[in-house]
Amino acid sequence: MTNAATATVSLNKFEKFKAEKDGLAVKAELEDFARMGWEAMDETDREHRLKWLGIFFRPVTPGKFMMRMRLPNGIITTNQMRTLAEIVQRYGCDGNADITTRQNFQLRGIRIEDLPDIFCKLKSAGLTSIQSGMDNVRNITGSPVAGIDADELIDTRGLCCQVQDRLTNNGEGNPAFTNLPRKFNIAIAGCRDNSVHAEINDIAFVPAYKDGILGFNVLVGGFFSAKRCEAAVPLNAWVPPSDVVGLCIAILELYRDRGLRANRQKARLMWLIDEWGIDKFRAEVEKQLAHSLQPAAEKDEIIWEKRDHIGIFSQKQPGLNYVGLHIPVGRVYAQDMFDLARIADVYGSGEIRLTVEQNVIIPNIPDSRLKAFLAEPILQKFSINPEPLKRALVSCTGAQFCNFALIETKNRALETIQELSAELSLTKPVRIHWTGCPNSCAQPQVADIGLMGTKVRKNGKTLEGVDIYMGGTVGKDAHLGSCVMKSIPCEDLKPILQDLLIQRFGAQLKEK
Repeated sequence: MTNAATATVSLNKFEKFKAEKDGLAVKAELEDFARMGWEAMDETDREHRLKWLGIFFRPVTPGKFMMRMRLPNGIITTNQMRTLAEIVQRYGCDGNADITTRQNFQLRGIRIEDLPDIFCKLKSAGLTSIQSGMDNVRNITGSPVAGIDADELIDTRGLCCQVQDRLTNNGEGNPAFTNLPRKFNIAIAGCRDNSVHAEINDIAFVPAYKDGILGFNVLVGGFFSAKRCEAAVPLNAWVPPSDVVGLCIAILELYRDRGLRANRQKARLMWLIDEWGIDKFRAEVEKQLAHSLQPAAEKDEIIWEKRDHIGIFSQKQPGLNYVGLHIPVGRVYAQDMFDLARIADVYGSGEIRLTVEQNVIIPNIPDSRLKAFLAEPILQKFSINPEPLKRALVSCTGAQFCNFALIETKNRALETIQELSAELSLTKPVRIHWTGCPNSCAQPQVADIGLMGTKVRKNGKTLEGVDIYMGGTVGKDAHLGSCVMKSIPCEDLKPILQDLLIQRFGAQLKEK
């Protein structure tokens, strides 16, 4: 943020501590933190600045921190997966990790004393967690089948890596982008089915042809927060792939220097777009770029229904397949991670993909090895053909590990879906998303049925409950759902969900 911009705003507590010391400064203090222990640390360093390194203090698990990685396009090698598994096994007091809705991993139970060793292991494996929290750009999402989808338009892998490397200085940390007004999301779509949920990102690139040349139409401003949720709007701009990084930088620099900062609830990019109007915003982006933008193509190439990539699929490479495994609510343990790495080595090419639905893809499996792959025991746990209600289930971390969550989500989601699956039969999946609080990390607004945690009163007692959202659509013409029922106690939720599934989604009661 420029000095001139700093002088024009009233600094809230977050802007004050950022002005006092850049979040990346704590990188040089890790050894000191490890020696002194978490309780002796400066409170702002412990609870806020560590997030610039991807380390999150969690009051619900004192002394046990969460670590959020950066995996551009959701791609990880088997060696990197083993490294994370070893960290979870050796240093993670809670012994598990979660796949996130941004194609990423979060590791649980990390201790401050172990951070220097952990960071050494990550660097050796080519992994980083830098700038993955607070007012930074989150994991760059892209098509989970980039480079292997037979119907792919643009391979997003290189672009996602280029954007991340520019923003993070190749994983070392980049002070030029560590003081944004708020967090920021970027997605690059390369297929025809909007597998990145473009509409909920601050910047989204959607494939489109212009004058016979394949590039991207650009959307801006999509976000979820406790204050407001908005779908991204068209920038009326088309760019070739070679201009993707430059446009990201220009928008981020504009947002960094002129974004709203006084009220953090009104600091996301869309609030600036609202204040200026989209035409002025576009003009200011052009000034930042120092050249004009081409108008958007008349139509984009998002023409398919959303795919979840679970199951067996032929790749564009003859004789090879990718197989999507369903990971219930994205929760894996160290041994699961070792097992996934092993099968990706034995049957594939040493690569694993993550999806925004919190699932895993193993690519590059030859036809000749497919039968043996499908006989692997881990596929009994991580199915390629889960029941319809389980197939599309998504959940945030919940109150077990997150202090923002108002309710427990993952365990309750699994238990509820297991009970409903035993009672109901469906012909197609129903997307049910559980999120523990209004921050909407599990994106209930894009679900068929979204459940947002809240506190409710019943018979004079305060209980865990949910607000119910419906109508969210993904794929072509995606739009956000809205709240249809409020303050439902979790103990009363199951029959309500059963009725919704029968009345709205054609579920049938199973014969007893």
